[in-house]
Amino acid sequence: MTTQSHTPAVPVPIEDVRPSVDGGRRPAKSVVGECFPVSALVFVEGDGVLCAEVVLRSPDGDEVGRWPMRELAPGSDRWGADVSVDRPGRMSFCVRAWRDPVATWMRAAEIKVGAGVDTEITLEEGAVLLEQAQARSATDEARAVLGKAVDALGDAARTPQDRLAAALDPAVRTALSGSPLRERPTESRELPLLVERERALFGSWYEFFPRSEGAVVRPGEAPVSGTFRTAERRLDAIAAMGFDVVYLPPVHPIGRTFRKGPNNSLTPGPDDVGVPWAIGSHEGGHDAIHPDLGTFDDFDHFVGRARELGMEVALDFALQCSPDHPWVDKHPEWFHHRPDGSIAYAENPPKKYQDIYPIAFDADMPGLVAETVRILRLWMGHGVRIFRVDNPHTKPVVFWERVIADINATDPDVIFLAEAFTRPAMMHTLAAIGFQQSYTYFTWRTTKSELTDYVSELAGEAAAYMRPNFFVNTPDILHEVLQEGGRPAFELRAVLAATLSPTWGVYSGYELCENTALRAGSEEYLDSEKYQLRPRDWAAAEREGRTIAPLITELNAIRRRNPALRTLRGVHFHHADKDAVLVFSKSARTGQGSNTVLVVVNLDPHHTQEATVRIDREALNVPPGEDFQVRDELTGRTYAWSDTNYVCLTPGETPAHIFTIG
Repeated sequence: MTTQSHTPAVPVPIEDVRPSVDGGRRPAKSVVGECFPVSALVFVEGDGVLCAEVVLRSPDGDEVGRWPMRELAPGSDRWGADVSVDRPGRMSFCVRAWRDPVATWMRAAEIKVGAGVDTEITLEEGAVLLEQAQARSATDEARAVLGKAVDALGDAARTPQDRLAAALDPAVRTALSGSPLRERPTESRELPLLVERERALFGSWYEFFPRSEGAVVRPGEAPVSGTFRTAERRLDAIAAMGFDVVYLPPVHPIGRTFRKGPNNSLTPGPDDVGVPWAIGSHEGGHDAIHPDLGTFDDFDHFVGRARELGMEVALDFALQCSPDHPWVDKHPEWFHHRPDGSIAYAENPPKKYQDIYPIAFDADMPGLVAETVRILRLWMGHGVRIFRVDNPHTKPVVFWERVIADINATDPDVIFLAEAFTRPAMMHTLAAIGFQQSYTYFTWRTTKSELTDYVSELAGEAAAYMRPNFFVNTPDILHEVLQEGGRPAFELRAVLAATLSPTWGVYSGYELCENTALRAGSEEYLDSEKYQLRPRDWAAAEREGRTIAPLITELNAIRRRNPALRTLRGVHFHHADKDAVLVFSKSARTGQGSNTVLVVVNLDPHHTQEATVRIDREALNVPPGEDFQVRDELTGRTYAWSDTNYVCLTPGETPAHIFTIG
């Protein structure tokens, strides 16, 4: 299809094109196959008929796709289209709009001919326009259809109504669609778009400490660490639960100076293993493996086995050092020094991390960028394509922008997750400058209003650049809901995370509903795995029914079966007359049609909740009036639903319904 190439003297106004990240200075983000909305304000003076489309271009300027736009609400002038790209890469998009002279004539002609006003001149104008369209047509079939309409418009032997009807025939409209006439064609400025692989948006994460798997801990004896080889035995069970990503805390040598003992004690014993985030000793730094875990060959074998099981390995990247890290002597300029010459340790008041030195970036930013890139590429060479970055908000934004740009310039499939539980502005900025995913406030959003507001925010404008990862717990975070709600709380939070966000994660032990806090009012685990080895008897837990692994397995299977749960956008909250009952749906279009999932969750882990649910049929893509079938993916049972419906959810028995429609 060709377009008029001249610059129009009077352009069609195209304003407020979205998504636009940082005023168009940074790319909007999508993943392969994801539908994302593009919209703009498009309008024209008078009553002319407008047309608009989204145009996607490759970096060399070639058009690689077009999507027709429609006015989203009558009279709003906001036009939109859902765009989906089938290949990764950096691209650009714009909105193209024009006045359609033929459609404008058709609309006016129906009125004038019907009223007997200016009939002949109106039909003559139509013939001229259709002749112009005929000359531009790309196919013989279209030219023949348009030629027949031109002849009919000029046939004085026929009634004006018959002549006009021939020009309004659907076949004429089809012929015009192939090469329409365009008056005042106008393009908005181009905006950048980054399309990444699906794992940047969708996945299920499982975090565990390799040193605990296969560890031997006996009273009165020195503990024996697990290794990559013993940890590898756990991979089959993790894969069987349906996880896509195995996330490992730092696997590097751990410092001795100010090493922490159990429960963050400052008086460790000689056999205490220390905190993996206190990176570096005489055995090496970020580019070394803790000797208790094995060798690089062992690590490679671990990564290879995970890959065989359909999983990727994500590695923690914590840009900080123990006092024993080789950098302390080799690069003293990389650290903050107090007036007495000592190096300041890390703090997150009231927490103190005497075993960790933060990095200072003022003296040698280029050197730190180069060393960071070197380390990341080393681990990439050993099969790591995902990095969970520890506390990125405590480092300069420009530092991460340079590092991620360097890595993704040659390896665009590498994914960076920002572990940034911090102020919203910083979280959003880290996402905009390159982090593919972000931790979120989900852990602390527990009420109906909190969840509704927060998920609506994430699925709105922010979805153009920020992708959430809903971890239900972490080695640092055991929320009071889990402490007090027992197994039902673990079940309902898993359902929420797995269905509200396309990416979710659990820290090992969640499936066992481990919920003993260090002390009242604390979110720290008692006997936290951060400070000691924690071998678990998985087989005994399964025999004794102390695990919710079957539920987690089913949740991940449901996510894979339903494209709607692999998206962030398209969430809609429905009404329930109880604050303890949350109801929402998610929809996605597929090559086979559409997929809609309706989720009903009891947010109260202590009491049965009965509620009346009122659904929005339009959001569910069901026609008005008749009952429709829903199937509970958790139980396999089907129900007939209508506009209002009764639900009863009992903790420990039925934590939620996950319905598919139809």
